[in-house]
Amino acid sequence: MLYIVLVLVLAALGLLVAALITANSLWAWISIGLSVVAGLLLVFDWLRRRKKRAAEADADSEQTDAEDAEEADDSTPAEESGADDEKKSEDAEQTVLMPAAGELDGTEEAAEPQRTGDPGEEKSDPEDVAIVSELETEVVVVDEYPRYHVTSCAWLESRDTIPLGIGEARQLGFTPCALCTPDAEVAGQHRDKTKADS
Repeated sequence: MLYIVLVLVLAALGLLVAALITANSLWAWISIGLSVVAGLLLVFDWLRRRKKRAAEADADSEQTDAEDAEEADDSTPAEESGADDEKKSEDAEQTVLMPAAGELDGTEEAAEPQRTGDPGEEKSDPEDVAIVSELETEVVVVDEYPRYHVTSCAWLESRDTIPLGIGEARQLGFTPCALCTPDAEVAGQHRDKTKADS
């Protein structure tokens, strides 16, 4: 079908060129007629293929429905009771995961660190900020996130990190992560090191 359309389009093009060269409008009208016939053939072919695909899809869905019905008929009561037992155990597990009344009063263990989104900002002590601003201890940042972290931060997981000096990170506008508290940790390490040296 597409070959016929291609031949018709090429013939229409040839007749259009002939109409322009000879200044004869008859050739131009024949060219337009061939183009319309080619267009109609394309529409007819598209409708035919669409109908064929719909028929195949209906046949596939009927076959799938028939197979599902056979499987349902073949199941035995023992299999059904096994499926019910599995569902009940899943429901019991779900019930255990839900907190009971009184468990939300804050006596639980510390919550898991935030793994997605942007971690909060550490509320740094001004003395720690003064110390870390002058240091070049390595911290890491993650592209598109405004926080810097120590390399052992749980939020980093398998994210791609970029190493920076802590002073440089602060100059670039990064702020400390609330989960790993890099300002407090780096300042504490610096204080311990200066005490050991003296």
